[in-house]
Amino acid sequence: MDHSGHGMSGMGGMPMDLPPFTLGRSLAFSNDTFFLVGCVLALLLYGWAVVRLLRRGDRWPVGRMVAWVVGVLTVALTMCTKLNDYGMVMFSVHMTQHMIISMLSPILLLLGGPVTLTLRALPTAGRGRKGPRELLVALLNSRYLRIVTHPAFTIPLFIASLYGLYFTPLFDFLMRSHVGHIAMMVHFLIVGLAFFYPIMGVDPGPHRPGFVMRMLELFAGMPFHAFFGVALMMATHPMVTTFLHPPASLGIDAVTDQSVSGGIAWAFSEVPSVLVLLALVFQWYKSEERQSQRRDRAADRNGDRELADYNAYLASLQARSR
Repeated sequence: MDHSGHGMSGMGGMPMDLPPFTLGRSLAFSNDTFFLVGCVLALLLYGWAVVRLLRRGDRWPVGRMVAWVVGVLTVALTMCTKLNDYGMVMFSVHMTQHMIISMLSPILLLLGGPVTLTLRALPTAGRGRKGPRELLVALLNSRYLRIVTHPAFTIPLFIASLYGLYFTPLFDFLMRSHVGHIAMMVHFLIVGLAFFYPIMGVDPGPHRPGFVMRMLELFAGMPFHAFFGVALMMATHPMVTTFLHPPASLGIDAVTDQSVSGGIAWAFSEVPSVLVLLALVFQWYKSEERQSQRRDRAADRNGDRELADYNAYLASLQARSR
């Protein structure tokens, strides 16, 4: 792929002679059909499921709807704007895309509770039959999901997605084609979902450790992520050839831009940590509140039973005296 500053074109013939990067230019619409269709379908299907619940008299938390919509919009912002075009020739912009779609979007999408919503919205197939709901339940209870959501699998996968991609020729190979670029971004999203799925604990799953263990799982991968960013910042030569010759119109240096991308990767590791910790603390609080309410109801029932027994005892004494 030619990244020289003379009439260059990127993957699929897309023109790469871009003006200097600004936030305003990067947010302009730039169609990527795959992600655009995917985002629209995600919003429509989620909306259909919520409407189905509301029509039968059920409720669905507004906060979960907001989280899902914002999560889908972050994917659209990353892949369906000029940010995606700049990400083909600027390492720093590409790293911003990577961080958003692998560490911010998955958290927001998971907070939307899509699995729980799907289970509640899909009808049961009936005795002896298997429909979409039954197949989803079978998947949730499958050995496959137990493996791919186990920390022993998700944490190494999360780390390998950084080092195994950027520090090998695989990244340059994928960036040579539109299909390869889409596959890489889908991979980032899936890895993020797999990593945060057991930690968030919003939807049912085979692994639901306590809140302390979830926090430990979260922090287990963050040091490796921070070290990856530091390695990019300290590198004195380009780590990937894709961004070796940025367009002259951008007025950037490859090594300097790589250093900026390392700083973005290092700093962004704090974002999911804060979001997930806030979500876990809130869930912990709500869990303790529910348990306290259950204990209070149990105590009330026991108190009512003891009072009834005592009244019955007094009544028996009165009957005897008569």
